[in-house]
Amino acid sequence: MIDFKIITDKDKNYLCDIHAPCFQSLSAEEMELIKTSKTQVQFRKGDNLTKQGAFASYVLYMAKGLAIQYVEGNNNKSFNLRLIKPGEFVGLSSIFSTNTFNYSSVAINNCHLVLVEKAAILQIIGHNGIFGLGLVRRYTEQNINLFATLRTVLYKQMMGRIAEALLYINSFKTENPEIFTLLSRKNLADFAGITTESVVKMLKTLDKENIVKLNGKDIELLDLTYLEDLSKKG
Repeated sequence: MIDFKIITDKDKNYLCDIHAPCFQSLSAEEMELIKTSKTQVQFRKGDNLTKQGAFASYVLYMAKGLAIQYVEGNNNKSFNLRLIKPGEFVGLSSIFSTNTFNYSSVAINNCHLVLVEKAAILQIIGHNGIFGLGLVRRYTEQNINLFATLRTVLYKQMMGRIAEALLYINSFKTENPEIFTLLSRKNLADFAGITTESVVKMLKTLDKENIVKLNGKDIELLDLTYLEDLSKKG
């Protein structure tokens, strides 16, 4: 069961419009369809936005907050695919392929999302090629990132994986200075596809070598060149 709080137009956090670029191509009639087919919701930190295998009747648009997209495996194992940031969509695969979510996602801070009924999206795609092209482009970009993640898991050693994970998460630090503090060491391990124990050991090694600086949960990358080289060599 997905847990969230519905935001009404009387709430101070209510969004009067959706600012995603693809929605700017809609006609007045199509925008009205979106408005009547959407629900604004707020998820708290730790709430699931989507659940792998659950029926998907809507697409989610992230307006505020951050979440982790991940796939679930056996024995409570999971692998983190990406961080979902404002302006991105969740559940596009349910439009173009299956009727279920093929991954889970969880909020790592309080999130404000807009849920749009999938039927409305499909109806507009059938009449508005520019809008459809925008969604296809976003869906393709996500797939490209998934292939890059697959290459990392298949061909890189543990230290190369942790270097890539650190660089990826650090890329969010300009807009979210607290990003590392929002993630546990297990979250970091699930981005690298290794055990939590291995992550803790490697972080301590990198800290001793002045490659990173550990300050509680926060991580500061001191030698980006070294980490980038480590990530490339794997």
